[in-house]
Amino acid sequence: MSLITGSLFVLLLGSISWGFFLGLLVMTVWQLRYLYRLILWLEAGLRDEPPDVPGAWANIVDRIYQLKQKHTQSQTQLRHALRRIRQSTSALQEGIVMLDAQGNLEWWNPSARELLGLRRPHDLGMPIINLLRNPCFVRYFHQRHYAEPIELTSPLYRQHRLMFSIAEFGRSDRLLVVRDVTRIHQLEVMRQGFIGNVSHELKTPITIIQGYIETFLSQLGEQPPHLTKAMYRMLLQTQRMSELVNDFLTLLQLETSDQANNLQPIDIGQMLVELRQSAQELCNRQKKQQDIAIEIASDVWLVANEQEIFSAFSNLVYNAVKYTTETGTVSLRWWTDEAGGYFAVSDTGVGIAAHHLSRLTERFYRVDQSRARSSGGTGLGLAIVKHVLKRHHAHLKIQSTPGQGSVFTCHFPLQAISKGQHD
Repeated sequence: MSLITGSLFVLLLGSISWGFFLGLLVMTVWQLRYLYRLILWLEAGLRDEPPDVPGAWANIVDRIYQLKQKHTQSQTQLRHALRRIRQSTSALQEGIVMLDAQGNLEWWNPSARELLGLRRPHDLGMPIINLLRNPCFVRYFHQRHYAEPIELTSPLYRQHRLMFSIAEFGRSDRLLVVRDVTRIHQLEVMRQGFIGNVSHELKTPITIIQGYIETFLSQLGEQPPHLTKAMYRMLLQTQRMSELVNDFLTLLQLETSDQANNLQPIDIGQMLVELRQSAQELCNRQKKQQDIAIEIASDVWLVANEQEIFSAFSNLVYNAVKYTTETGTVSLRWWTDEAGGYFAVSDTGVGIAAHHLSRLTERFYRVDQSRARSSGGTGLGLAIVKHVLKRHHAHLKIQSTPGQGSVFTCHFPLQAISKGQHD
């Protein structure tokens, strides 16, 4: 086309240079006209009919039109998918809340609106911790330890209990799931009350029976061996029942609250000395020659409930003594770093297989039924440890190798560390 136009100008003007220049100029203007049509179509959002253009321009327009059709189809499918997701989440009884990387509210379903009192558009973009200001939730949200859910009182109705769980996805975005567990909580309170009443009712008769058996044993004198043996077995079982009732009452007391009270700085070094002395007395009673070692790698104190911490630590130490051989080693260690404080009990006992570790803190869970019962344990020691640490926002880590021994480590957060008695 440009050659024909240039030839015509050559014939008219008698100059080859001017002829081809004017021909190219005309063709450029002609192509710009098609380009202008294409731009107008694109600026209109491809809503109008495609422009009528020839040659290569037609191929370009056709390709753009096909891409536009695919994009429209994808958008339609996406809208249908989002509609189905919203319909399905609206049918859920659980509250679903989407949070961005900064913890700001992006979207929630109707159940979350009812459970948390969220309002549109007022709460959109607001930080979740500005709306859920419970200190336990704020700590749970910032620590990012989301393996276990957290149960709290409803921010709207104090008689309701809600369970919060968080899952991370994408680039640090978070999905908050809220469940109303009021009914389950009420049943748990009833169960605790029942167990507490039964334990209190059993405590008195068990104490009386134990006292009479001890009296009879002290006054038996020369009696048949089988009678003496039977009385000692009765005494052993009543002592075990008494320990079980006491552990039940301790566990129920710990379960009444998620937050420890009566916090004060504790000299962990001095506590380890007392624990070693108690462990040595247990070794002597069990006729074992174990090496009980302590290592105090830090002189900082722990801000906690002293009675609860001593109960948890002593449970770990006594377990180590019970399940370690006669000439084994039990080590108690306390140290700190930039992440907090650590108390560890390690032993050279029989060890525990890996598939048991996740269940050790369950009530009455026993790795070896015969060995556990013969040791005199109640099956509640590690459950007590778990609840004490939970009330202090600490975590229990268990490492064990069969035939080599075990290590139980309590990790306390940095805010629980104190430099001294008056900090």
